[in-house]
Amino acid sequence: MSKQASKWPMFWCAVVCTFALASPAAAQPAPAGNKPDVTLGSTPDTVVWGYISARVPPVLRIKSGTTVRIDTMSHQGLVTRDDPVTFFGRAGIKPEEVLQDAKDIYAKVPRGKGLGVHVLTGPIYVEGAAPGDALEVRVLDLEFRVPYGVNNTGPGSGVLPDLVATPTPRIIKSDLQRKVAFLPGGIELPLSPFLGIMGVAPPPDLIIVSSGPPGKWAGNLDLKTLTVGSTLYIPVFNDGALFYTGDPHGVQGDGEVDGGALEQSLTATLQFILHKGAGKSMRGPRAEDASNYYALGLDVDLNMAMKMAVRETVELLQEKAGLTAAEAYSVASLGVDFRVAEAVDSVQIIYGTIPKKFFKQNPTYWSNR
Repeated sequence: MSKQASKWPMFWCAVVCTFALASPAAAQPAPAGNKPDVTLGSTPDTVVWGYISARVPPVLRIKSGTTVRIDTMSHQGLVTRDDPVTFFGRAGIKPEEVLQDAKDIYAKVPRGKGLGVHVLTGPIYVEGAAPGDALEVRVLDLEFRVPYGVNNTGPGSGVLPDLVATPTPRIIKSDLQRKVAFLPGGIELPLSPFLGIMGVAPPPDLIIVSSGPPGKWAGNLDLKTLTVGSTLYIPVFNDGALFYTGDPHGVQGDGEVDGGALEQSLTATLQFILHKGAGKSMRGPRAEDASNYYALGLDVDLNMAMKMAVRETVELLQEKAGLTAAEAYSVASLGVDFRVAEAVDSVQIIYGTIPKKFFKQNPTYWSNR
């Protein structure tokens, strides 16, 4: 997987043209009031723990255009020696304030040995999806399930694995009315929820993959721009696409440098739109919102991830603005910010933020946020 990561040019030019010109679904509006067509809970029967695989039976089947309200469960409070009631009780959280899903998953769901830590809801089977297609995932809404989350670090964690000598799980409370989290030192941090993991099942030759490192199937991107009003595009590798989501976050800084975000359970309302044949020119995920395109570079080497993100940015600028390679390279240097989305999950991510205002014409976007 790591060697393949450095070979993922995402061919933005072809992909953007495909979505903008060839697919009427690209302009499909979001449902009024974000009303879901179906609801999917996070129960022992609808989640997996620590892995993504094409061999897991679907927990839900939908058609393209369907809107699904999905419960997601943070793994924090489930990966310690103590059960979640005991773990959260130390911070004064009452047993009845601990999600029943957390208690049930802790007691009944096996965790993949030697794999990731994340609890993932899914897979969702999208009817008609086949290898070579692309799945568009629109983030319509994100709701907090509890007014608290966890940031956990310790030996071996983050970009400074020797900094913290003992495991340090920190339970952080939040005010959901004011939309702030209460951090150490009296710091109040505005909440900005997003799903750390949205992805499809990997190519079938990869029988099972850890939920930890992201890949061309997306997965653990930890891309904080994927909040309400954003869109993620993922190439499809299996019939039905087989979509998974989880690793919900209340807020996170770019880089996720101590190894974790504010891990806080969310309910997401997502709309799924299938684009036939649009994944053939893709080598990995891409994203956008009403204001920007996001060019992603993924690699185990942060320098290579940077080079990939810059190359994808240059190609998009060439296609969308009619620039030469030299002109696009200049614009990328002057007007595009490149940030580290992820520096702690083996495969690291750089993303370039390309303002849509650069282009004279842009396809109609579904959200005005």
